[in-house]
Formats: sequence, C-alpha cells, structure tokens
Amino acid sequence: MKNLLLLYSVALTMLNCGTSSNAQSKSVDQVDPVTYASTITADELKTMLYIYASDEFEGRDTGEKGQKLAVAYLKEQYMALNIATPLGADNYFQNVPLERQKVAEAQLSVNGKAYNSFEHHVVVASNSINLSVNDIIYVGYGIDTDTYSDYKDVDVKGKIVLAKAGEPKDKEGNYITSGSTEDTKWTSERQSLSSKREAAAKHGAKGFLYLDTHLFSRYAPFYKRQFKSGSTGRLALKENQDGMMMLMLNETLATALHSTILSDATPKTIKTDLNIAIENKSEAIMSENVVAYIKGSEKPDEVLVISAHLDHEGVKNGKIYNGADDDGSGTVAILEIAEAFKMAEKAGHGPKRSVLFLHVTGEENGLLGSKHYADNDPIFPLENTVANLNIDMIGRTDPKRKEGTRNYIYLIGSDKLSTDLHNISEEANKAYINMELDYTFNDDNDPNRFYYRSDHYNFAKHNIPVIFYFNGTHDDYHKPTDTADKIEYDLLETRTRLVFFTAWEVANRAEKPLVDKGN
Repeated sequence: MKNLLLLYSVALTMLNCGTSSNAQSKSVDQVDPVTYASTITADELKTMLYIYASDEFEGRDTGEKGQKLAVAYLKEQYMALNIATPLGADNYFQNVPLERQKVAEAQLSVNGKAYNSFEHHVVVASNSINLSVNDIIYVGYGIDTDTYSDYKDVDVKGKIVLAKAGEPKDKEGNYITSGSTEDTKWTSERQSLSSKREAAAKHGAKGFLYLDTHLFSRYAPFYKRQFKSGSTGRLALKENQDGMMMLMLNETLATALHSTILSDATPKTIKTDLNIAIENKSEAIMSENVVAYIKGSEKPDEVLVISAHLDHEGVKNGKIYNGADDDGSGTVAILEIAEAFKMAEKAGHGPKRSVLFLHVTGEENGLLGSKHYADNDPIFPLENTVANLNIDMIGRTDPKRKEGTRNYIYLIGSDKLSTDLHNISEEANKAYINMELDYTFNDDNDPNRFYYRSDHYNFAKHNIPVIFYFNGTHDDYHKPTDTADKIEYDLLETRTRLVFFTAWEVANRAEKPLVDKGN
C-alpha cells in the first residue's frame, strides 16, 4: 500500500488513469472520484497478489494454516491504512463456525418398521438428535416463490417436512415458477436440494425429508463408502443446536410415509409414527471472514457491501493451488478500493453511506462465509444493506470469448432485483471507464448458472441488489497453474476502478437503489 501522502501528487498522473474526459461532470456532488480511483494501480495490485497467491499461503484452504496466514495479511493491510473494523478495537475477524462432516448413520422407523441407512435414507445434514413425532407435514414439491408456494396454507414451524423432487408444469409444458422449459433452481441438479432445504428452513421446519430417486442413487453408495472408511466429508457451516436436520429418502421409505407421494402434490398433514436417532461425529473447525469499513458521513446506517472470497483449494497431491485469479484478484481489488475510499475520507470526501469491505471464507466449499454473514450473523442489518458488489475472478480473459474487445467484464445479476443498480452501473462505466460490459452469463437460462455460484447470491436471496464481476473461466481455473504470473494486471486495474466508481455512486447518491423486482 502506498503512503497516503500520494493523494496530493496523484493529480499529476491523472492523464494516465484511463478514464473518460466527461467523468468530472458526472461525479456525485461535483466531487471528482477520478483522483481517488487513480490510486488503484496495476503495480500495487501485482505486488499484493504475488504475496497473497504465493506458495507461502499454501492455497488458502479454509480452516488451514494458509487461510490463517491470508486473514492475518488482510488485517495487516487494513490496519496499515487505518481503516476501522465494525467489530471494535482491532478485531477484524468475524468467526465462522464450520465442521468437517463425517457421514452419520441414522436409526429410523415408521410405524414400528425399521428402515436402513444407505439403503433407504442418508443423512445430508444434522446435529445429534433423538426424536419421535406423530405427524409430519407434506409440502409437495417444497417450492416457495411469489407466484407459486407449497407453503401457502400450511404451518411447518417446528415440524418435520416431507417434499419431493421436481416442479409442476403448466399445460404448455413450462415450469410454473418461470414460464420456461429450462431448469430452474427448483429443478436443476446443482441447486434444487439446497433451494428446497432453504425454503423449509425459512418457514421454521426443524427437519426436512426429501425424495429424489435420481440423487439418492448417487448419494447413497458414496455416503456408505465414506461411512465405512471413517473419512471426513465436505466442509459445512456448523449448525446451531436448533439447526435443521435433512435426510434424503428413496421411494420405499417415502411411500411408507405417504403412500401417494408420487402422484400427489397437495400439501397436507400426515399422521404417522416417525422415530429418528442420529449421532453427529463431525469435527468442529473455526474459520474467519475479514471485515473492515468506512463509516458513512451522512447515512451511516445504510451500508454498501463490497465482497470477495479469501479462500482457495489448498494443497492437493503435493501441489499448491495458489488461486491467483480465483479469487486473489478480487481480494487485492477490494484492498485497493478500500484505500481509494480512505483517501477520499482523509480529503473530507468520505462516502455518505457506510462501505463494508467483506472478505469471506469457505466460498469454494459452498459459499459458507457469505452464507454465515447473510443468514446467521449480519454485522449490519440486511434491511439496511443497500447493495452488494461481489468480485470473483477479474484478472484474466475468457479464451472462449471470441467476439468483442479484450477490455471487457462479465456482469451478472445487476438487473435481476434493481433497475436502479443496473442503471448506476451502466452510467458509471460510461462516465469513467468505457469498458465493454458483457451480460452473456446474466441470462436466466445460462446453463452455467453463475448467478447462484458466488457469494453475491447469499445477499440476492434476501432481495439485496447485487452485481457479480467476473472474467469467465480459463484453462487454469481450479488448477495449480492459476498463478500470479498469469494475471493481466492492466485489466485488473481497469476492472477494479470500475467497481470503485460504481461503489462511489451507490455510496454517495441521494437515494439507495430501489428494489423493483423480486426473486
């Protein structure tokens, strides 16, 4: 990080900052953000990234030594910049309780008949429990949207919920929730399980039983092998003591609970004697999000969150997965953006709204750090969070992108919840950068479903407007060859400045972005 005295000499280099000539006339309240954006440089980004994505950090695997070194480095940078933490004193770490899951075996009976683990059911998530109930709530497909909800006329709070895979269609063969034949988050293999579990949890269910014959045929053999070997499974958020249990069922067990489940989608209460006992032997692990902020000068209770994930995939088979682009590029970009805002504050031009710089852990394991922040422990109330700008891979180019200029960025999600935010983004780019904004992956029918695959989604699902900045994948994606020497630092500089200018407008404009669309 450069010395803050650079602020007074930076005007001499403004001609080299790559911004458009009409930027000054477009700035908020005639304060020129170009001066502060000019402190974001390729040289500084490169210096930091060569450290952050070095072998010393051992691929920043969540909960491991390298990740601890990474969060210590980030704290050191914010302290050097004299940027405060919202947690008080010098506490820049939001603890994220995780567990290295071991496959659990459940003892389960329905009306006195026992059903076997891995043959009839698998434990997807659960604390240790021992429960007996006399009824469960069947919720059909377990879908909950503004236009269609299986929870509309049922109360599942404190209940065990039973749902099945799939989604209803209209007479034309289109899915009810989207009006399209393309898979939605309720039907896609990647998203349906978590989407339906989240819907049940949102309505207060204490347990979720899910019939998916296709997924069960894949999960059961894998879970059985893991259980017999005693090996640990995936990393996950450690559930609170009232965390929701989830079991996946096969057809035999599901029809024992509800005989017409295959043909019936009508929610109802089902009388049945269900007994479940589970012992959770998972290993507790603590990880950390890193948080720093600049308090707003006029609207401190309104908060803009700028996020990137700090982790990567660690060491595999003796090879270090450095994660320079994924997401070292986003991490160092936030540090530079934070410095630019700090310089503005030192000059008396601090943001009107508060800006939270949020480095989240566990993204590679399922968006765990952002999920913990948004679902369990939001440092600032979500109702006061005006937007999330999420940066995940902005240092490379997409080799599959055959048209358009090299000077581009993929934007995802900018118009899904807020027309205002989309327009702010477009106008900031036009005024200051003139980069090609590519919306290829913003299509609702994008088979990659990137909208659901980075940390912004945990804000978007709470109806907080988001923009996801992304350069696309490349040959080094999730490989040990994603190293700092492959980064295109001139592009990283320009893209980082774009995020800063957009953040500047959101943080300083009179009105926060209006949410005029819904999930």
